[in-house]
Amino acid sequence: MGDHSIEQVKGVGEALQKNFEELGIYTVNDLLFYFPNRYEHYEIKPVSELRHDEKVSIEGEVVGDPVLTFFGKKKSRLILHLQVEEVIIKGIMFNRPFAKKQLQQGDTVTLTGKWDQHRLQITVNQYKKGKVKQDDPIQPVYYLKNILKSAQFKKIMMQAIDQFAGEIEEILPNPYIESYKLPTRAKALREMHFPSNFQTLKHAKRRFIYEELLLFQLKMQLFRKRDRERTKGNSQIYDASQVNQFIETLPFKLTDAQKRSLDEILVDLRAPYRMNRLLQGDVGSGKTAVAAIALFASITSKKQGAIMVPTEILAEQHYESLQSLFDGYGTITLLTGSVKGKKRKEILEKIKTHQVDITIGTHALIQEEVVFANLGTVIVDEQHRFGVNQRKTLRDKGMDPDVLFMTATPIPRTLAITSYGDMDVSQIDEMPVGRKTVETYWVKENMLPRLLQFIQKEVDSGYQAYVICPLIEESDKIDIQNAVDLYNQLQNTFPSSTKVGLLHGRLHSDEKEDVMQQFAANEIHVLVSTTVVEVGVNVPNATVMLVYDAERFGLSQLHQLRGRVGRGQAQSYCILLADPKGEVGKERMKIMTETSNGFELAEQDLQLRGPGDFFGKKQSGLPEFKVADIVQDYRALETARNDAQSIVYQDRLKDPNYYALKSYITKELNNNGSSFD
Repeated sequence: MGDHSIEQVKGVGEALQKNFEELGIYTVNDLLFYFPNRYEHYEIKPVSELRHDEKVSIEGEVVGDPVLTFFGKKKSRLILHLQVEEVIIKGIMFNRPFAKKQLQQGDTVTLTGKWDQHRLQITVNQYKKGKVKQDDPIQPVYYLKNILKSAQFKKIMMQAIDQFAGEIEEILPNPYIESYKLPTRAKALREMHFPSNFQTLKHAKRRFIYEELLLFQLKMQLFRKRDRERTKGNSQIYDASQVNQFIETLPFKLTDAQKRSLDEILVDLRAPYRMNRLLQGDVGSGKTAVAAIALFASITSKKQGAIMVPTEILAEQHYESLQSLFDGYGTITLLTGSVKGKKRKEILEKIKTHQVDITIGTHALIQEEVVFANLGTVIVDEQHRFGVNQRKTLRDKGMDPDVLFMTATPIPRTLAITSYGDMDVSQIDEMPVGRKTVETYWVKENMLPRLLQFIQKEVDSGYQAYVICPLIEESDKIDIQNAVDLYNQLQNTFPSSTKVGLLHGRLHSDEKEDVMQQFAANEIHVLVSTTVVEVGVNVPNATVMLVYDAERFGLSQLHQLRGRVGRGQAQSYCILLADPKGEVGKERMKIMTETSNGFELAEQDLQLRGPGDFFGKKQSGLPEFKVADIVQDYRALETARNDAQSIVYQDRLKDPNYYALKSYITKELNNNGSSFD
């Protein structure tokens, strides 16, 4: 369908055109895809057929005068009784005091809301005076911001559908429509706006859910293919027998999940295209071991490797752990901002002349002065801490290296497919044998004195503890004051032999490093911190993680914090100090005490919070869908992804049957200033 201006719909004059533009509707296409945000339908069933906790509609006669009570500011409750068949049913309506005047004794009224079978009670969210016609159509409800009246909008919508129905082009190829039993685009559009019945509406929604997800996945796969074909490639012909020999020398056996992820990475290294893979796994699942083997494979193909991490202390810890693994198998160097002068020059020269196999560092690795002789593989640890530009600079250094991003933040499969659709994703979803589970407890404020005694006991046994004070973005100053107050309180509570440290976002990066170094060296026994310890610092001696106001964190964040302890041989504990008022908060605490698997937690967190909140609104990068919901429609998402991969990698867009789909996607990409050619 061409981009007809909205004024070409009969009945739309200049004034109405301005109203539509206020709603973001400029063309007929914009109008037709301005879908209802919900539907109303009053289907009256006998009381005996109403089901507990479901949304229902009942019709009856008001008995007695409705009773209105006010409580708090602008809050009210209206109670009315309805004679329905032979039963008196109680209706409760919140914050609608005006309904008291509208509903009189003897009035016939229809109430819609949540049904409580046990109390014979309905919590009302809609009411309508008079009898309902049983053949009333399903009514679409649009979000119109008080700009247009609903009846007027529906009239124009009906006119547009009638006027332009013949121009609505089918974009899905026939095999998909037949295989999934989908209605045509034109029929589905009419049903979305003016449903014949619930069955046809369900199929129309199903059609657009699949269409939206397929179009999105097609774009992702096309970009991925384009990027692969644009790169010069970096086929690394590694020595498989040497790699196996290196694996044999490791002080632990690889888990099945580690082997699977490693196999996927090794296939990428040999392939002619550049690797762009995300390796995700819980804290302690053994991502670093997999990365080390990948780096060694690179060494056997006569190339160099690099590991880039967010902090200097983490770089030093990686350096120490990898030195023992690579003893006799490769040379390693450490390059951070604090390496200066003559020593820095020497290291830079060694990197440039290939006297060094693996370089570990912070963002210092992407400075112009760092030149690699032959960079094969780059590992980026905790990749969400690095900006897009930093990644690009790193990739463009050397020989178009293979890039492996690692994260300990388990991302639910549906979000991985949508947010990282242009990357391959490997998951290490099992823990090494013998690793102790961190015991997790949820306690209330009154337990605090006992908790502090318990921390002191652990410190006396030679161990250390984290105490986390939550951050609220809007009030940074208040949060830091909270952390300072807690620090002072703990200093007064613990004996002078117990050293308490403080870490918060306002400290200079050098000061943060200094505090973490002291904690890693057990010079600080109890570390009070805002959430800056989330990303991987390794203190195996820390056995207690106490989180204040734990209800203010999401499950994934809490799990990240829990992952800071339990890294040594001793039993570790995570204690959640929380008094959540809402059901979601209570459920979150319960899940934390019952589940230690990060991937399960991430899925549950997604159910509780929704996709936008999972990553945080600002950096989620999630697409906005009109009909699809990536949590509820994950099966359709998987299907759409598989179909998109087949279409792109089997070059089906060249097939004449796919012409409409190809031209639609090309046009969408051009509108956004992109192309896949």
